[in-house]
Amino acid sequence: MMRVKQTTIACAVALLLAGCGFSKIKIEQVETVAVPEQWATQDKASALKLDTDWWKYFGSDELTKLVTEGNDNNLEIAAAVSRVQQAEAQAKIAGVSLLPSANLALNSGQDIPISSGAATTSASAALTISYELDFWGKNAASVEAAKASLRANFYDRETVALTVTSGIVSTYLQVLSLRDRLKIANQNVANAERVLKLVEAQSRAGAASTLDVARQRSAVAGQRASVPDLMQQESDAKIALAILLGKPPQNFTVEETGLATIDMPSIAPGLPSELLSRRPDIRRAESKLMTANANVAVARASLFPSISLTGSTGAQSSALLSLFNAPTLLANLSASLVAPIFDSGKLKNQQALAEAQKQELVYVYRSTIIGALSEVDKALGNIRSLEERYKLKMTEVEQARSAFSLSEIRYRIGVEDLMTLLDTQRSLSNAENELGLIKLQRLQATVTLYKALGGGWQDNITPPANEAPAAPASSPEIKPLPVP
Repeated sequence: MMRVKQTTIACAVALLLAGCGFSKIKIEQVETVAVPEQWATQDKASALKLDTDWWKYFGSDELTKLVTEGNDNNLEIAAAVSRVQQAEAQAKIAGVSLLPSANLALNSGQDIPISSGAATTSASAALTISYELDFWGKNAASVEAAKASLRANFYDRETVALTVTSGIVSTYLQVLSLRDRLKIANQNVANAERVLKLVEAQSRAGAASTLDVARQRSAVAGQRASVPDLMQQESDAKIALAILLGKPPQNFTVEETGLATIDMPSIAPGLPSELLSRRPDIRRAESKLMTANANVAVARASLFPSISLTGSTGAQSSALLSLFNAPTLLANLSASLVAPIFDSGKLKNQQALAEAQKQELVYVYRSTIIGALSEVDKALGNIRSLEERYKLKMTEVEQARSAFSLSEIRYRIGVEDLMTLLDTQRSLSNAENELGLIKLQRLQATVTLYKALGGGWQDNITPPANEAPAAPASSPEIKPLPVP
């Protein structure tokens, strides 16, 4: 009778606290970020639609094969997958707090008197079921935090995959570009050696001085000196590519010999507002913010009392063998309430910490969106600039090649001096090398744009009904997120 009265009092106290101290979590709004209606650099020319297999637009079967291998074998992606699996386990662990727990205890013992008397044997069995009433929503908020963390890890995996894929494509193009530059360097060496033979012949005939021969030999040595450096750069790029593929670099080879067979794709960037659903890092930042929101709710709920219900049933007997024959049956039902009274401000400071962490992630979320918008506009402007530079440099190379050919002929017939020939030779070498660099930069700028646009990625996770969705493509601004 006394136990029932205590249980009733505990429940009454809980209801009293519910009526006096409980208040719903207030929902604040994250300040919106204005999204422009169009990009600052908008290409009106025909362009390819953004696709998840965007690397195929470069027209290389070998590149497609390498990207597939990288997605299967890259160690950073594998580590990100493991983090997703860890988050899944954490979400399942957090969900246990919403369910009752049951424990079965079996005990037996024998009391042996030291002086006199017979030994007595006793045994007992008890089944205990306990359940914490999630009166303030603390456990539910913990589950939501774990789910949001799981989503953040999933988006992190997609972000890593996009970064790795972009790295594979960019490094592959770098390898081919260095092979082109090696061809040009070897051709420049051959040109310089041909001119050296001509100068040496002129010297033997008395038409060129020893100084002219020394100058041309110096030019030949300078051209040859550029070859080993380019070979080392090409080797380093292949090693970097092998690492991205998760392969030992010793036996790794690239079959393609240059950029001649690589297409120069153009891409339609779409609307700026579409970027919000294309970038996994934006969704990751949003999920981390949701995790912080839930953690704030957990910290606030920790300030209120916790209410637990416990029920148990069992049997005990003084004879071990008669435990299930004629035991004494017992049952117990109890409720407990634990309220924080004095903890030196620990719970208050934990709440303040959660609030500050949430506010930090608000700024990170906004910064991620602004950074993504900036990356796309920067890539678009870079592509336009590089296209113009490439056209102008092509004209320069054509004219430099013509000038070198004419100066060589004029020097051969004796109407041009060696310094003019050397100048045209140097100009041609520099122009061809710069053209190769600009071509690589133009291709890599396209890779950067694909990455900045999310590489055709789409969010396949359906958020719960109480969670704010990503802004639709037609919206000119970001929808505010609920922040407790």
